[in-house]
Amino acid sequence: MAPTNPQPDTLREAQDRFIATWGQMGSAWGISRTMAEVHALLFIAGDPLCTDDVMDRLEISRGSASMSLRALVEWGVVSRAHKRGDRKEYFSADQDVWTLFRAVVRERMKREVDPLLASLFEIRDLTRGMGGDASEHNLRLDELLQFFEIVQAVGQRFISPNGEGLQAAAEILSKTSA
Repeated sequence: MAPTNPQPDTLREAQDRFIATWGQMGSAWGISRTMAEVHALLFIAGDPLCTDDVMDRLEISRGSASMSLRALVEWGVVSRAHKRGDRKEYFSADQDVWTLFRAVVRERMKREVDPLLASLFEIRDLTRGMGGDASEHNLRLDELLQFFEIVQAVGQRFISPNGEGLQAAAEILSKTSA
């Protein structure tokens, strides 16, 4: 016999599918699938969850849940919460999608663009002042450096503390015709 109220099962299925999809997307952002799934669970649940809740729902170990929660707190997309009379620590995801995507841009800049820029400057400095083939070499590196410095500057505007950069850029770009 079919349940009389299938909504809770349908909601659970929708949440599980969101969590799985978000987990797959996480690897494109350079984060572990588990970390992305933990974030997805906290985001879609809306209410704070404790580590045990996360472990049970995602069927992951305590260590995996703890490491993912700690990393998400460090990224600034999850915060700790406490419930009166309960000694457990609870976690909730920021519900503002712009805050989430600013954090993703900030982390990608920190882990990818910043080290690349540092390496390119070091490589260029190895042959600075040399003539001949090194001049062409440095010219190509200078063009790359100029490009990535612009990317870095744009990225910094996107992740500005007031959070308006990314949203404003997205709105402007969405209004331009192809």
